[in-house]
Amino acid sequence: MGGNDETAAPGRGAPEGAADAAAPGGGASAATGFGTSAGAGAIIRLLLVGLGTSVVPLDSALNIAFPAMTAHFGQPVAEIQWIVICYVLTYGSLMLGIGRLGDIFGHALVFRAGLGWSAVAYLLCSAAPSFQWLMACRVLQGIGAALVISCGPALVTSLFAEALRPRVLGAYALLFATGSVLGPSLGGVLVAWFGWEAVFWFRTPIALAALLLLRGLPPAPRQGARESFDLAGAVLLAVTIGSLLMAVNQARHGWPALVLLVLFGAALWGFLRQSRRSARPVLALHHFALPGFAALNLANALANLAAFAVLLLVPYYLTRIAALPVGVAGLFLAGSAAGTMLVSLPGGWLLGRVPARGMAAAGIGCIAAGLALMALWGAATPAWLLLPPLLLHGAGLGLLQVSYTEIVTATLPRADRGVAGSLAMMTRTLGVVTAASLLTLVFEGVQAAALAEGAAVAFLAGFRASLASAAVVAALAMLLLASGRQRRPPQGA
Repeated sequence: MGGNDETAAPGRGAPEGAADAAAPGGGASAATGFGTSAGAGAIIRLLLVGLGTSVVPLDSALNIAFPAMTAHFGQPVAEIQWIVICYVLTYGSLMLGIGRLGDIFGHALVFRAGLGWSAVAYLLCSAAPSFQWLMACRVLQGIGAALVISCGPALVTSLFAEALRPRVLGAYALLFATGSVLGPSLGGVLVAWFGWEAVFWFRTPIALAALLLLRGLPPAPRQGARESFDLAGAVLLAVTIGSLLMAVNQARHGWPALVLLVLFGAALWGFLRQSRRSARPVLALHHFALPGFAALNLANALANLAAFAVLLLVPYYLTRIAALPVGVAGLFLAGSAAGTMLVSLPGGWLLGRVPARGMAAAGIGCIAAGLALMALWGAATPAWLLLPPLLLHGAGLGLLQVSYTEIVTATLPRADRGVAGSLAMMTRTLGVVTAASLLTLVFEGVQAAALAEGAAVAFLAGFRASLASAAVVAALAMLLLASGRQRRPPQGA
């Protein structure tokens, strides 16, 4: 399915233009851009949704704070993965179920609840007295993130005519990437001035500002009887995802991983059985029978697995090997997100002109190339050579995110728009959590083998091996995507 194939979007069975006229800010003039008076209000709401959503990508501020956090709590580098896993595992497990809740009760209600919850969770994280308490508070933060980002894409696309969907998704990706850009640079300054706690509490006023200013969002659907929520399916899906990711994390420990795999198998069987029995399952599995759709989702997970190597290990390279001050290191780390930001809006515009699948493959190729270049970094690499690979890596992520979200949103029915946005985020999350586990294994193994040569040499060996492995995974994802086939979904699906 190409992004330039507007007729391929399911749920478009109404006469051409009818959906546009009915959409907020719709009509013939809205189809040409965001420049109408009616569209001005929608643009303001889009920006406010972006402001609220930004609290999630601003979590990238933590990455530059990792060295300070491990030092404060007296934890080894490998243990920092739990700060990532507790958070990402939580929202990754919950997003699809919460996306379905948004489809039933209204995306705006769920989004606003997420902002309020997150505002409190950030304060609790900043006040955590121990590493264990911090992990528990990160779980609470993950619940808030799931509430916010599961309904974000559905919310912004509901503000504009359906014909503008690719551009709106590009704008939303730009706003999301802006938070990722600001995170490392703000994080570096905040850690230098206030300590690691600041990377949490500075987001509370942002969440509250968006919550108070956001008005006029589309109401919950009121057509006929409200459909039921498949609670059993949502719980089973959360257990399925959570147990799988924890099994990957515990692979080195033997029997705990086996127990988790048994739990995963049982939960998956239960979820599949429940989905077949439910009139409105959390995720309609028949979509994965479409040629190329399952491969697309797997490729997205693998690409994000590879891409997360940057946020996991590059902060340590910048501060330990490149010996950059923490504030400067944050600015360099923001180069990846800057690349994403630069391509997001042009990518949304191009989706009306080039196939979305081809754009996704190009994005994964850029990720692989950027990682391969980073794997060549050494102790003597000049600072000016660090930025181009980060920009390339980020640009690839931007192209992939915009095109992938467009394909998934066009494939699932409009009534499942919350689930579509959640699926896009969930596959990304699967890659991130798996990366935090598997890439840590690679890093630790290679570093341990080289410790006799000195700590700095050992770190650099582990860093290079991890980045090279990630580049190979990205290349495999690109091949998987290129080998898949995809057909046009039926009209009005």
